[in-house]
Amino acid sequence: MPPRIVTLERHITEQQKLHPAASGRFTGLLWEFVLAVKMIAREVRRAGLIDILGAAGHQNVHGEKVQKLDEYAQERIAEAMLNSGSVCAMASEETPDMIPIPREAGRGHYVFLFDPLDGSSNIDVNISIGTIFSIHRKITPGEEGTLQDCLQPGYKQLAAGYVLYGSSVMLVFTTGKGVHGFTLDPTVGEFLLSHPDLRMPPRGRIYSINEGNTASWDPGTAAYVKHLKEKNEADGRPYTLRYVGTLVADFHRTLINGGIFMYPAAPKPKLRLLYEAAPMAMIAEQARGRASTGSGRILDIVPTELHQKVPLIVGSADDVADYETFVRKARPKT
Repeated sequence: MPPRIVTLERHITEQQKLHPAASGRFTGLLWEFVLAVKMIAREVRRAGLIDILGAAGHQNVHGEKVQKLDEYAQERIAEAMLNSGSVCAMASEETPDMIPIPREAGRGHYVFLFDPLDGSSNIDVNISIGTIFSIHRKITPGEEGTLQDCLQPGYKQLAAGYVLYGSSVMLVFTTGKGVHGFTLDPTVGEFLLSHPDLRMPPRGRIYSINEGNTASWDPGTAAYVKHLKEKNEADGRPYTLRYVGTLVADFHRTLINGGIFMYPAAPKPKLRLLYEAAPMAMIAEQARGRASTGSGRILDIVPTELHQKVPLIVGSADDVADYETFVRKARPKT
């Protein structure tokens, strides 16, 4: 008998049946997001053929050059969420403040946070890029969403996921019941379940870090990387370095093959808690991995601002635990 083909629609519908009280609004929100993703994927494939590559001519809130494809992804996702009528609050890595939700668009009980195009500095050189998203439930009274609704710790996320625009387009997400990966079949325009129940190996043999920052690393990180270059805990062989510079691509490899991704506190935190670290942390933990700042659980951090940055150490549970041990041992004795 041929394998059962499971589309994303069928998977979401079957998951919804597990929750008899579900209204379908959450499912509708996901469907609007998927439509936006398909449109972005189409433009990514055509990016070298039309006037969409290159910088847009201004900077985002972080002082980074905004790419034209960044703006397209931002507009498509924001538009899709407004069309869903299911969000009360929305914020993006690309905008300094919350994105307004017009009353006429309809307001629901969900908070949508997203990085529209992760790794956009890699666009012009045709390296994998991605989209990251996080969904919370509204926690404040009233119809209108507030900043408090956005500033929730990661352990309260209802869902989190990412899209990888690479040699194929993959959507990986969790609603708190495991992690599943879907690959877009361009011939039929459907996401098909290709990686059910993803789980990180407890230990890997690949590490991912920007070694251009070596001189600025804290002593614990420096000692840990030195250790990785000397041996692998399983067979005594050194770990292999792989670093793409797109969080989605580096995380996806780590999710599939195991290992560890590190963006430590020194020289300074770079990754945004709400749009990058917390969603990836939820996925990692649901896949039996681990996500840490180096000294504490990412999902326990209570955000204080929309664009708060944190260190991110994520990957196989044993590898992340080893990193925390090295950092702890390197701290000055008090």
